[in-house]
Amino acid sequence: METAALIVVLVIALALFFDFTNGFHDTANAMATPIATGALKPKTAVLLAAVLNLVGAFLSTEVSKTISGGIIKEDAIIAAGADLFLSLIFAGLIGAITWNMLTWLLGLPSSSSHALFGGLIGATLVGAGLGGIDFGAVLSKIVLPALIAPVTAGIIAFAATKIAYSITRRYDGKPDGRDGFRWGQIFTSSLVALAHGTNDAQKTMGVITLAMITIGWQSGAHHEPELWVIIACAFTIALGTYLGGWRIIRTLGKGLTDVKPAQGFAAESSTAATILASSALGFALSTTQVASGSVIGSGLGRRGSTVRWRTAGRIGIGWLLTLPAAGGVGALAALLVVWLGNWGVAIDAVIAVLIILGLFMRSRRNAVTHANAMSDVAESHLAVELPDTPPPTRRQQRIERAKAEAKARAEAREKAKAESKARAKQKAEAKGAAKSGKSSKPVDAGRDGDSA
Repeated sequence: METAALIVVLVIALALFFDFTNGFHDTANAMATPIATGALKPKTAVLLAAVLNLVGAFLSTEVSKTISGGIIKEDAIIAAGADLFLSLIFAGLIGAITWNMLTWLLGLPSSSSHALFGGLIGATLVGAGLGGIDFGAVLSKIVLPALIAPVTAGIIAFAATKIAYSITRRYDGKPDGRDGFRWGQIFTSSLVALAHGTNDAQKTMGVITLAMITIGWQSGAHHEPELWVIIACAFTIALGTYLGGWRIIRTLGKGLTDVKPAQGFAAESSTAATILASSALGFALSTTQVASGSVIGSGLGRRGSTVRWRTAGRIGIGWLLTLPAAGGVGALAALLVVWLGNWGVAIDAVIAVLIILGLFMRSRRNAVTHANAMSDVAESHLAVELPDTPPPTRRQQRIERAKAEAKARAEAREKAKAESKARAKQKAEAKGAAKSGKSSKPVDAGRDGDSA
């Protein structure tokens, strides 16, 4: 029992560290676009996101119950021993944290949620086999939302961007609407940060609750997290958010597309709506995938904008690799536990610390901070910035064609009139010449007679 209690303490500590990495890894979801457009200063943005993440963590526990009583069949695993189950959770967390740190180093907005699920699933498969996973819950609560949510958010952002630009004057070069979009972005980005707290903070709560149920410190009939768990996870994710994942902020803020105020407003509105709806339904959604889909959709919706599909492709590959990669690391960590027991847990802990320190030291070679993440954006201070010679819209093309056709018809009419006048003049001259010829013949005859 003492060993199990010690492992629970290690699980809680590692789970809170994962919560911390989730915070700085996913700050970009809420604050990349307002920072990119100049709506919020970088440090102000991450502070606001941290406070709202803290508040959001207290608003819902539906996602937490999905983790603590959903994808993992704890009853089937606990039968093999509580120590083993706790060790498997520990191994799964190592897989999730390793993937989070690696993708943060690469500046890829991957899913912290799927990293956690992948780590837990990989470790459970090694320690308990297929019987330890509820694949129905995995499909309905994780896989399907991962496929549907980014596409849905992208479509909503595309439509919202079109609407936002249709009500904005584009060509006068004045900052009309700039203040409106700026204040709008502050509201929508705050809503995204609040939504992030209602979804992502819950996942760590679910892991800790699962560990508590395993050792008997909490009843298995109730999967709601205890108050101290909610408070600890809320403050931890808020702290991580405040530190800011500047590498990923740079990728989402200007790596996918050059975000402008109206465009950012539309993307954030779409992200917030999708996440809040998913949290209410208990779907453990990836806020990163939703935010990325929204940014791409808004980029497609802004005329003259360019989506950098190469970067989008890298992000997509990261999404595909998240579950298997985190699952692979979790499975390797679980193998050590299965083979070596408690010594395996100790070795896993040492390896995890070395990986975290190694990736952090590597990141210092080319550090990205609030000072250099967004140094070359939001310089125009315009509501909408377009190229000097923007491509014409379809409506403008129709108008230009109509003008050209009307001009051609007018020119044809003028030409016809000119030709008609010319013909009339020629006829008049011909008639005049004919009359002049007839009147000159008698005069000539008389002159001939006189001369004779």
